[in-house]
Amino acid sequence: MPDPEEKGPRRRCVVTRESLPKEAMIRFVLGPDRVLVPDLSGRMPGRGMWLSARGDVLERALTRGAFMKAARGPVHPIPDLRDTIVDGLRRRIRDQVGLARRAGQAVVGFQQAREWLQTGRAALLVEASDGSAPERARLVGSYGVPVVSVLAATELGAVFGRDHAVHVAIAPGRLAEAIMAEAGRLSGMLSASPAAEAPAGRRGKAQGRDAGRKAGAGAPASPHSAEQVGPHGAGQDEAPRRGAQRKAPQGGAGGPASRKGGRQGTRPRRGGEPAVPVTQER
Repeated sequence: MPDPEEKGPRRRCVVTRESLPKEAMIRFVLGPDRVLVPDLSGRMPGRGMWLSARGDVLERALTRGAFMKAARGPVHPIPDLRDTIVDGLRRRIRDQVGLARRAGQAVVGFQQAREWLQTGRAALLVEASDGSAPERARLVGSYGVPVVSVLAATELGAVFGRDHAVHVAIAPGRLAEAIMAEAGRLSGMLSASPAAEAPAGRRGKAQGRDAGRKAGAGAPASPHSAEQVGPHGAGQDEAPRRGAQRKAPQGGAGGPASRKGGRQGTRPRRGGEPAVPVTQER
């Protein structure tokens, strides 16, 4: 049976079953005719169904029927649910930046933002996602201030009555914290599916290679393993003789036991055949 809605600052995802802060999740409710509606503010009436703010988790919830299990009945998601959530989160960030501007807690422009950073008045930088990366790095420097970059320059400019804006500094407070939380949810919804699992073909090859390594590591070393194939691809008829030449000083008929009885040597065969090891009695 589905779990009842949790109380407190954390909620459980209906897909991953993880308990996360509400600021990192998205709440869904059932509207008329059991239509699934995203509740980005978390204030709509009804029993909520919480989901991690990630695009891949949303796709899994829609394809695996997680909402139907949590709602204990049929559910009708609205068309383009993911795009609706992304647009709603963008609008919420713009509204919060506008509130900060009207409250005197935000400034726009490179010079003003740098002054706030130098004097310690800035707790957050909102940078345009299509702005210049070198200029952004020059502004941020080593101040250690969090940077949010999820809105385009035209979206930021509309908040301040301009055609475009690239740098916005936000003063410490609840608005800065809310902007960071909404930007985190928006980044999660915009991110692609994580490549946690490799494709079946690659995973099968990797498992085969791992199994081969384990088998080779666990198998006992054969004393004649070097005699199967020569170092340059020699056949099996030549490998035993080469192995005998390498192994003769260590043991066998010409090893340490033969030092008492004779000397190790070679004798050429007739017809130009390769030399073979022989033992001469003293």
